[in-house]
Amino acid sequence: MFNHRFCCTILVVLFVIFSLHEVFAQDIVVDDVEISIGSTDKSLINDPDNWFSFRGGIEIGFIDVLSHKIQFGENGSQFDYVEEGGQDILFRFNRLTAELHLGKRHTLILLFQPLDIQTEALLSRDIIVDDLTFPANTSLQLRYGFDFWRLSYLYDFNRSPEKEVAIGLSLQIRNASIRFVSSDGTLFRINQNVGPVPIFKIRTRFPFGNGMWFGTEIDGFYASGKYITGSENDFEGAILDASVRLGFELSRSFDTFLNIRYIGGGAQGTEEDDPGPGDGYTDNWLHTLAISLGTYIK
Repeated sequence: MFNHRFCCTILVVLFVIFSLHEVFAQDIVVDDVEISIGSTDKSLINDPDNWFSFRGGIEIGFIDVLSHKIQFGENGSQFDYVEEGGQDILFRFNRLTAELHLGKRHTLILLFQPLDIQTEALLSRDIIVDDLTFPANTSLQLRYGFDFWRLSYLYDFNRSPEKEVAIGLSLQIRNASIRFVSSDGTLFRINQNVGPVPIFKIRTRFPFGNGMWFGTEIDGFYASGKYITGSENDFEGAILDASVRLGFELSRSFDTFLNIRYIGGGAQGTEEDDPGPGDGYTDNWLHTLAISLGTYIK
């Protein structure tokens, strides 16, 4: 689902990044004293004598839903959020991270990733959600909320302080809230749950030697079967959060980067202890692409 919106946004973000790089890379002369902005060796927030250091990150951009289909109940309808539910536009995207580096090899990362997509749609057909029929021409208010928090540990196998080739594990806590509500409030189905998800994590960073760097970050997990998923029935679940980024080290305290990220996954199966009105069956698969401008303070 690439279109002119992606192209225009990428061009604008690239222009901003290169402009910032030029500004921070140049030297400023004040009263015949040369000040080099991009070459300072002093961190704003970290003491170089400490055995630990902190880094905070933020990303702001947009997310595009490439594909999203969901079904609640064995006899329920497969609902296409993109074609029928108004998810065919761009949505706001942001992401916050806090990192604690212990020594030269160990890193703890705390992530908060909000994902709250709210749309309105007029149904062109009857759909069934957990044994409730929403007739054609019903005006719907839809919410797909899937915020998550993630705690990760990484071990860096590369000895260079400028490079990173790290592998580790994450524990993700999802906070899901999915709603189908008619505009008059007479018909509604709400499916909510909180649950832990174990994830494998890989992160890399490679400098070019001129202040630029390239990095990747991948969090992913796939499970199938009643025992490995912790379900009483056969259940399939997967998540993939993968990104590539091009960045600039503006100073010892600031990095900025352009990030392209895929976030997707889902689940299929039946939960017998589901307290909802239906039979507990869910078939939910989401695929998105996010483009964001980020910065690190360190």
